[in-house]
Amino acid sequence: MSRAASRRNPTRIQRAKTEAILGAALDVFSAHGFRGATLDQIAEAAGLSKPNLLYYFASKEEVHRALLERQLDDWLEPLRRIDPNGDPETEIRAYVRRKIGMARDFPRESRLFANEVLQGAPHIADVLAGPLRALVDEKAAALRAWAAEGRIAPVDPRHLIFSIWAATQHYADFDVQVRAVLGGDDPARFDEARAFLEHLFANALRP
Repeated sequence: MSRAASRRNPTRIQRAKTEAILGAALDVFSAHGFRGATLDQIAEAAGLSKPNLLYYFASKEEVHRALLERQLDDWLEPLRRIDPNGDPETEIRAYVRRKIGMARDFPRESRLFANEVLQGAPHIADVLAGPLRALVDEKAAALRAWAAEGRIAPVDPRHLIFSIWAATQHYADFDVQVRAVLGGDDPARFDEARAFLEHLFANALRP
């Protein structure tokens, strides 16, 4: 939590500057990674002096952690929404749609998370081994139940989830490569990817 946010009743200006810092930090961290980013870069991108930034956040680590905590909560929402009582194909297709939508709308956030994991997740290892693992286990149990009922093909549910993550987040984390191979910046690539991935996973799971 930022210093300003931890104070009781932060002012409108304090809230606005905190958001400006986090927005600038997202650009800097997603472009340079944690190690390559500096507080000077973040302050400049936010239009603040470094001392002013330090009034809101005590360190680069504090800014980074605040961004990751906010992102993880949003990033896991599509997985939380898988309904164990729903139709399996409908639920999986909807999950793929939500994930490809996030790759389209939040590429910087995806790259921020990818950079953190590639560095060994030094700031969020506890979250990955705790809340994230618990959520994956919960949804894996639902997938196993569907398979036991003959409603989907028997698959390892955790590797299925990993595969959906990899296939959808590729369009954010490797956006430059995707655009280079496709030969342009046509936004329709996300609709094409969504249709293909829905078809791929639906067919793979069909009993």
